[in-house]
Amino acid sequence: MSMKSRLLGMAFASADVLLELDGERVTFALGAGPVPGVDPGAAWAGQPLDTILDPACQNAVASQLRKLKPGVRSEPVGIRVLTGDGRARKAIIRAFALPELAPFISCALVWDGPPVQAETPKPILDARGLLQRLGSILSQGGTGPELAVDFLEIPGLGAADEAHRRAGARIEASLQARSHQGASAARLAPDRFALVRDSADISDLAEAIRTAGVAEGLNLSAITSRGELGKAEAAVAVRTLRFALEDCLKDGAEAGSRFGERLKRTVQDADRFRGIVRERQFSLAWQPILALDSRAVHHFEALARFGGAAQAPTGPISMAEELGLIESFDLAVAEKALLQLRQPGFGLTKAAVNVSAVSLTGDGYVQGLLRMTSAYPDMRKRLMVEITETSELADLDAANRRVKALRDAGIKVCLDDFGVGAASLDYLRKLQIDIVKIDGAFVRDIETDAKVRTLAGHLVDLCRELKIETVAEMVETEGQAEAVKALGVDYGQGWLFGRPTPTPALSAPAAVGKRVGEVVGWG
Repeated sequence: MSMKSRLLGMAFASADVLLELDGERVTFALGAGPVPGVDPGAAWAGQPLDTILDPACQNAVASQLRKLKPGVRSEPVGIRVLTGDGRARKAIIRAFALPELAPFISCALVWDGPPVQAETPKPILDARGLLQRLGSILSQGGTGPELAVDFLEIPGLGAADEAHRRAGARIEASLQARSHQGASAARLAPDRFALVRDSADISDLAEAIRTAGVAEGLNLSAITSRGELGKAEAAVAVRTLRFALEDCLKDGAEAGSRFGERLKRTVQDADRFRGIVRERQFSLAWQPILALDSRAVHHFEALARFGGAAQAPTGPISMAEELGLIESFDLAVAEKALLQLRQPGFGLTKAAVNVSAVSLTGDGYVQGLLRMTSAYPDMRKRLMVEITETSELADLDAANRRVKALRDAGIKVCLDDFGVGAASLDYLRKLQIDIVKIDGAFVRDIETDAKVRTLAGHLVDLCRELKIETVAEMVETEGQAEAVKALGVDYGQGWLFGRPTPTPALSAPAAVGKRVGEVVGWG
């Protein structure tokens, strides 16, 4: 008896199938197939190992193969081998890397029970489903693993032919199996995917894509990028991921290569913004709003400024709105404004503070502001809340209940940027407000554009009929001031009347033939 026959007999005494792999491709197979009539040598040789395995166990096998050291047998891995007829058969596989056979890997497979119906793979998610899935994972709390999100772009995968369609299905199943709990992968576009994984999982997704392509005779390659979420708060993590994904999906080719960088930057920016709010590392600049008939200062708008900047921090504010961080900032601005209003020298100065419409989607802001002013009820009469970003007010009935709570407490409410967007009239109809601010786009062209002047006039007339006062913003010239006054606008704001200053300037710049006055009441 030859030594070869003796060794082969010993091998089959402990295994049902002998395999040889080159990387993750089957180069040789010998033994009993999963069902009668299936010859492993004929059916499996030349195929990627993933093509014969249930997707749910592909990641575990790939992980063991990557960790395999020469001369050391792997740990046993439970797998399910597809039979080709809608069933699967459980098995145990072990691998061994003999140094003189490198790079080939020897494997022994032992069947474990009869074939059973294959499990239906969990369908891949879409973008919305991925965000909901992430929120569900994080909301469970506990001491779970830190998470990462992998973004993949596969150029050419969106082609309409059958081979690319089948490859796409293979990739969906493979990525889903490799995702957190086997259910956290999404197809965002025909050629773009994202999946949530444990941060410690660094298995090569690009190789899985290549393998899926080879199985369909395609040469596919993936551009991959990873972003770490850590153990972020659920709501912030979900919004951060959405922010980064939308940013990448808007871009063209190879946007995925920058996903990790964008997600990391967004997480850092969010942390920095929270620190700014927590430490109150912002200042207020006060810009006067004047009565157009008397040029007396009516009230001031308290404008937030970061790092000594002269302009409004639109970038950070937009990010904070996207990530759900704006409510705490809006309350911090109100707190700082109220503290300044109570300082000596401020007299009975009245002020408007901005609140994002996002902050009115819940009860937190209104409750916080009412608590903040409960010890100083007279301050409420000196305060106005100016709602910005009105396009975000989806549930107007709920928003109006919160607006009403402010007005019932004596706090005036202003609607900013009125007249832009098709929903403006709906806001005016459903929100019980005191003042609207005519968008500066009307004021800019009001002297030269008859259509703009006519439209602005109708808006002012409508507000007057509803007993709502009006403010024209971005007034920079006497001509503009006279034009909006002629239309019946009550108040004006802009550089003509005064730029934002660190403290309220109770006297506005004098205009030719006009006088300036002291602060007057709300109306």
